[in-house]
Amino acid sequence: MGRITNARFLFNEIPAGFPEDKTFKYDTSQTIDLENEPLNGGVLLKVLLLSADPYNRVQMRPADVEGYSPPFIVGQPLFTFGVGKVVRSEKQGFKAGDIVYSILYHAEYFVFNDHPFPMMVLKPETGLHYSAYVGAAGMPGQTAYYGWKEYANAKAGETVFVSGGAGPVGSLVIQLAKQDGLKVIASAGSKEKVQFLKDIGADVAFNYKTESTADILKKEGPLHVYWDNVGGTTLDLAIENAAIHARFIECGAISQYNSKDGVNMKNLDQIYARRIILYGFLITDLAPKWQDEFYTVVPKKLASGEFKYTEDITRGLENAGKAILEVQIGKNTGKKVIVVADN
Repeated sequence: MGRITNARFLFNEIPAGFPEDKTFKYDTSQTIDLENEPLNGGVLLKVLLLSADPYNRVQMRPADVEGYSPPFIVGQPLFTFGVGKVVRSEKQGFKAGDIVYSILYHAEYFVFNDHPFPMMVLKPETGLHYSAYVGAAGMPGQTAYYGWKEYANAKAGETVFVSGGAGPVGSLVIQLAKQDGLKVIASAGSKEKVQFLKDIGADVAFNYKTESTADILKKEGPLHVYWDNVGGTTLDLAIENAAIHARFIECGAISQYNSKDGVNMKNLDQIYARRIILYGFLITDLAPKWQDEFYTVVPKKLASGEFKYTEDITRGLENAGKAILEVQIGKNTGKKVIVVADN
């Protein structure tokens, strides 16, 4: 076969606000020989699918600035959760043709070797596409499942508010909460997303851009549980409308990722006044306890339709920057998946 082009999607420049075209670079200068590329005990992967997630913005920082997720390196490919196919393998437990899930580089091909994140062979449920494994059956779904099971301490009849409810994390949280018998308030940023919230069982669904979050929480609260995907003013309003001993599950802060200024929090004194418990977590902390149960339960429910999910597909590695920006501004409708190759 000889050498072929191996396109890559590189981190080109640290953005000041929202990522722009110049933040990234689509590069086709590299070539690869699929039959002879040295593996050094690793696995040669063909990248099929990549995930675009809100936290990717946190990775667009100087390499010497600490954070909970490794930074992207200027001049190097981005890396996110994804699904790939094994082309060749020198690694025990993996063979050519295996479909695998891990954090993958934004490239058509790369050698997975001495990688800090584990790789697993996927055995998808019948009827469940591989793309689900970067969304509801992957990291976002795990985030929802682990966090809810560990921290919600849910009781039937209580009220939960889920901000960013139409995303892959929030939408599964809503469905888990309904299974536990809670009243669910959920917010999203468009008419179509609000309809999806209703379709998956939210009792009160509203567009935070056209309706008053403050008024709705005052009317429909108090909140026994708040699942926070957005932070900022919405978090402040949730604190204001919390019940005594409310549990706040702090999952994300998409409203703040592209802003240097933050917001003025007015209700922090209510954390102690109402004895609110705030939980912050990463899925790596909870995976040893909940991962086996997650893969036993969630993919089956997704395949059967008991759990519903939506996807927003962007085709082509060259369009990865557009996909990442759409997630940051909330233009995506469902889990954003970048299709690099079909098979």
